[in-house]
Amino acid sequence: MRWIVLTAALAVLAGAVWLWGMGGADRLAIWAAAGQREAQQSLATALRALRAGEPGALWALWGLCFAYGFFHAVGPGHGKVLISGYGLGTDVPLVRLSALALASSLAQAASAVMLVYAGVWAFEMTRTQLVDVTEDWLAPASYAAIGAVGLWLVWRGQRRLRQALRAQHHHNHDHDHDHDHSHDGTCSSCGHAHGPSLTEAQNTRSLRDAVMLIGAIALRPCTGAIFVLILTWRMGLVAEGIAAAFAMGLGTASVSIAAALAAITLREGTTRRLADHLSGTRALQALSALEALVGLTIAAVALTLLSRAL
Repeated sequence: MRWIVLTAALAVLAGAVWLWGMGGADRLAIWAAAGQREAQQSLATALRALRAGEPGALWALWGLCFAYGFFHAVGPGHGKVLISGYGLGTDVPLVRLSALALASSLAQAASAVMLVYAGVWAFEMTRTQLVDVTEDWLAPASYAAIGAVGLWLVWRGQRRLRQALRAQHHHNHDHDHDHDHSHDGTCSSCGHAHGPSLTEAQNTRSLRDAVMLIGAIALRPCTGAIFVLILTWRMGLVAEGIAAAFAMGLGTASVSIAAALAAITLREGTTRRLADHLSGTRALQALSALEALVGLTIAAVALTLLSRAL
């Protein structure tokens, strides 16, 4: 099992080198943009077929929306950065992180539905006005919220790092340096725990974290979903359009879940290596520093996106 985790971690690392060190990210973005354009061009045809009552048109529309969401998520985006960064910086289980990825994508679709129908019914807004609201107000708000989550991870990581360092310092003063320690941070000579154990520190974060992650991503609705919702509203296909928006969210979620899997795999490999070579307290120090570093990276990415949006 250890070799499987290590191999998967190396594969993730190799993928990261290809993406950011060998121009892979640019090629991936070009491929994703092309696929996104093709899917969007096919949407109008699928909508006309749906309005004409052609058999299978609804499933074709949903399939195209799923494909659009997939290609949209493969390209540069903030959702998968936040999800994968959170998974790398904190020891959240894969199932829960995948659920967060799914929930955030579906919440993004829900925000598009609320924006469109509040806009067209309450304020009689056009598609251009709705897109302007998304790009000029909601996108910067989303980037700022993601930056805030990153800074929160920085603060929490450095706070745990200070606690671990104080616990190590306290132990060094109170006990002989020859004491052995198990990987859970317990001194084998005295039986005392000199600070939180690695397992305790890795317990999944609270509901507050989930709300912050989902809210930060959902603040910016997908413009593709807005496009579909506007067209289906004009055609009188309200329910079909709402379902299409959520199909687009599922396409986005498929990529976010893959990013979550990669992050968890890399973190599991790192955690196992630390547990094999360091005591529980020192491993906790390393993981706390990793959480702060990941948070700093997320905040930097969000700041870059925010500066481009303003």
